[in-house]
Amino acid sequence: MDRRADALDPTAHPRPLLRRPWHSLDGEWRFAADPDLTGRPGGVRFDRTIRVPYAPETPASGVSWSGPLHRAWYRRPLPGRQGDRRTVLHLGAVDRVCDVWVGGAHVAHHEGGYTPFRVDVTDSLGDGGADLVVRADDDPRDLEAPRGKQDWRDEPHEIFYPRTTGIWRTPWLESVARAHVTDVVWRGDPRTMRVDVRVELSVPVTGARLHLRLRHGDRLLADDAVRVDGAVVERTLRVGDGGTDDRWHLTWEPGPSPVLLDAEVALVRDDGEVLDEVASYTALRSVEVDDGHLLVNGRPVPLRLVLDQGYWPATGATPPDVAALRRDLELTRALGFTGVRKHQKTEDPRYLALADRMGVLVWAEMPSAYRPGPTASARLLREWADVVVAHRGHPSVVAWVPLNESWGVQEAATDRAQRGLVTALAATADALDGTRPVSANDGWEALGGQVLGVHDYEQDPAVLAARYATAADLERLATGRRPDGHLTDLDRAGVAGRAVVLSEFGGIALGAGRSDADRTEPWGYADARSPEDLLERYRSQWAAVHASSALAGACWTQLTDTYQEVNGLLTAGRVPKCDVAAFRRATVGEA
Repeated sequence: MDRRADALDPTAHPRPLLRRPWHSLDGEWRFAADPDLTGRPGGVRFDRTIRVPYAPETPASGVSWSGPLHRAWYRRPLPGRQGDRRTVLHLGAVDRVCDVWVGGAHVAHHEGGYTPFRVDVTDSLGDGGADLVVRADDDPRDLEAPRGKQDWRDEPHEIFYPRTTGIWRTPWLESVARAHVTDVVWRGDPRTMRVDVRVELSVPVTGARLHLRLRHGDRLLADDAVRVDGAVVERTLRVGDGGTDDRWHLTWEPGPSPVLLDAEVALVRDDGEVLDEVASYTALRSVEVDDGHLLVNGRPVPLRLVLDQGYWPATGATPPDVAALRRDLELTRALGFTGVRKHQKTEDPRYLALADRMGVLVWAEMPSAYRPGPTASARLLREWADVVVAHRGHPSVVAWVPLNESWGVQEAATDRAQRGLVTALAATADALDGTRPVSANDGWEALGGQVLGVHDYEQDPAVLAARYATAADLERLATGRRPDGHLTDLDRAGVAGRAVVLSEFGGIALGAGRSDADRTEPWGYADARSPEDLLERYRSQWAAVHASSALAGACWTQLTDTYQEVNGLLTAGRVPKCDVAAFRRATVGEA
């Protein structure tokens, strides 16, 4: 296992909220493309090398596969057993249906291309190790699969990008005792200055105690021990002295100085043997909607968001490294944004750990399926539940977006099953988390939720300003039809206490030369003639938003150019198209 000093660094660890020493499996693997689905375990000819965790469609993988792939095979050796310790294999994300063999034995099956999973492989390892084989099936034309921005055509078109097949997030190993911590769920309440914690164990345990400690820097805030009798432990910890200073200095706030509480969890036998130790963290932070605003710790926060697709030219949906994630967040803040809407993908957990530490707000979104049906509904409900569980411990995540622009629920206005899916996905977030607002169908045709997200690429700032000026204007919008004919809210219930966010606007390209006949050419929702023209358009549209007395915030499209969609404030290589300080002044309303 990795014993380096930074092995437990939450911004470098692939699972920041439950950290032990770990061993990365990134690097060279043997690889076989299987577009005709003819390969069988034990009979695959691994005739290539691939660089994991980059998808075979990317240049960074060393494969640069083009066209449909359907199935990909991976192989590499694993180390042998470590005495009576258990070896757990983690796969950060494999798109989309994954089967795993170790030493020829089938050990795991997982569906869902955007969520992590784990499997104990100990019993399939010999003393000298064994071969690990991973098979990934991903039908590129399956429109009932959650696929986000991955194109189902052979070549990218319109707003859809190259596919991501197979392993695209770090695989890794850890060594654990038979009885060990499998999950830690924290919930901090800044009003009561208490932290609830639920700890789940791999097996029922007796004759042991669970030790819990919370720290802020060198200050020990809580030190708790409780007997264990079973596989689940729930506790409530009091943090601080309850006074004004602690309520101010121990709470997580968006901005440059968020406060995180470091946590230690240890499972210890009565004879003193330490069975397991993990590092984690949490925060005293609440999120709610009231009086049309999104509140963090009871106070309205400015929602100046930017749409972030999370792609890189050489590595696709996988970041080149942690430094690239940090750089994106630094640029987001430098441009004046308080947060991001991660669009149609889940992001690397290390991104969320960095956002937690940098005070950047994140809207977490489920990648869409594109054809309605019972198979799509079952897949979305299952994978969305996994997404919520994977994200819910991060204080930077302040909103859930299970659906975007009715993708996959195109007939929700008239189809009861599709309406049911919209409400079920929102209810899933409430059931598994319940501490954050939901934008149930972001963009249009909303159904419930505490956030009403509206997408509007109107380019005339005067029209934009008039459309969103007052609460009465938002009420008319919520109860009527948009200019494009879509209903804003399927129930026409009005704003009804929700926060209204202009959750997509702008989309201005710089010299794109868009062709309506072939949108695979570089394009944007509008074209600026020069950097000066882009900045002026950006400034005037944000001024229209800032003039509103009723909007809870807005989200600009978008942070970076992404393949043929060149409406980023930054190029795909993260080079700003105009002066960053000038962009920032416009974003915050100082221009």
